[in-house]
Amino acid sequence: MKVENTQVQMRKGILEFCILEIIARGEAYASDMLEELTSAKMIVVEGTLYPLLTRLKNAGLLDYAWVESSAGPPRKYYKLTDSGKDFLELLRQTWRELVDSTEFIINKKKA
Repeated sequence: MKVENTQVQMRKGILEFCILEIIARGEAYASDMLEELTSAKMIVVEGTLYPLLTRLKNAGLLDYAWVESSAGPPRKYYKLTDSGKDFLELLRQTWRELVDSTEFIINKKKA
C-alpha cells in the first residue's frame, strides 16, 4: 500500500471545506482559489476545481457574478449563499469534532 494514495484521499476529503472557507472570506475568482490551494499544498488542478464549483452552485451553496476585467474577458466571482454559510458552519463543527477525535486517538497512552 502506498502512503501517497491515502494522502491524496485525505486531501480530497477536505477540499470542499477548504474551497468554502476561501469563498467565505469574500468573493473569489477560481484562479485565485487554485493559487491558494496550491500554496497550501492541497494539489488541485482546474479539472478538479471547476466541476466542484459547479456542483456546489447546483446544490445552492454558491452563487456567482460576472465582473468585467480590464485585462481580458469578464471573470466569474463566487460567493456563498445563505444556505452555503449555514452548510459551512456545519462543516466547521464537524472539522472541530474530527480534529478533537483524531487528537484523542493520537495522544492516548497505551494502557
